[in-house]
Amino acid sequence: MKTAVVICPGRGTYNTAELGYLRRHFPDPRLLSAFDDERAARGQETLTALDGAQKFVMSHHTRGDNASGLIFAASLGDFMAINREKVEVVAVTGNSMGWYSALACAGATTPEDGFRIANTMGTLMQQAMIGGQLIHPWVDEDWRPDPARRAELLALIATIAGRPDHRLFLSIDLGGMLVIAGNTAGLKAFEAAVTPVQGRFPMRLGNHAAFHTPLQEPVAEQGRAALPVSLFRRPAWPLIDGRGAIWWPGATDPGALRAYTLGHQVVEPYDFTHAVAVAAREFAPDLFIVTGPGTTLGGAVAQSLILADWADLPDKASFQSRQKAAPLLISMGMPDQRPLIM
Repeated sequence: MKTAVVICPGRGTYNTAELGYLRRHFPDPRLLSAFDDERAARGQETLTALDGAQKFVMSHHTRGDNASGLIFAASLGDFMAINREKVEVVAVTGNSMGWYSALACAGATTPEDGFRIANTMGTLMQQAMIGGQLIHPWVDEDWRPDPARRAELLALIATIAGRPDHRLFLSIDLGGMLVIAGNTAGLKAFEAAVTPVQGRFPMRLGNHAAFHTPLQEPVAEQGRAALPVSLFRRPAWPLIDGRGAIWWPGATDPGALRAYTLGHQVVEPYDFTHAVAVAAREFAPDLFIVTGPGTTLGGAVAQSLILADWADLPDKASFQSRQKAAPLLISMGMPDQRPLIM
């Protein structure tokens, strides 16, 4: 049996290729029906209808009030589908919105309460739609770190943030990428100041608000008003948050977990890179399992492991070579990798 840290993805991972993901993979019809009932009671389209649509519609499926529920359910369903005779889960973490999925996977909420949290926060953020996000790399195309470039980009963010009417922040430390968030003036200023690289960066993220920044304080306040402490409990598995802090099963205060989830986690930067490094160093798993939907988080996990000097992986080529010889990272959104842990 192999040990594994499970990692839940965030927004932007349910796209055209993922349409029908719940129909194909979700293992518990009763639970999916409960999620549908929660949304129907709110006057929202059910997950079954969204996932079963004939066509993926970017403007509709990627809205926060729709994407959050779809991604949560896909992640939780994949976690439930892991073969526990093959894999021993030793810890759980997630990226950004994936924190809500991680709460449920780790047992810090029931599946139904976790869905309520994810769906509520996604809906509140969509209703407020404060600011936006873009993503820009600081490693080269071979995933080799360039600390000087990272420092330059962070300095640029600070400089732009100091201008009148410009708001700009580091949102997520995502392996070799910086996710940057702010208001329209701040984002446009950043885009104008950097040289485009790799043919696609800086890249605006559609239907994304300024997550993990002080701009989201109104959303955090609404979340605290809507989501009581009774939804939270001690996790069954160690849970690594967006600071790299570990919430241990026997030493977690549900009130403190709620305070982090609906406070710091919403309005401060999310350090996914550090969370992965802590997962590697504290738990030394045989595998890192990224649940679905999508496959885009795998690169950030690999980059985070390179930055953590894990398993003697200096660059992209070495990681790919390791993957071919003995997979370290399993992405459940990839049909050829999913069976390895089923």
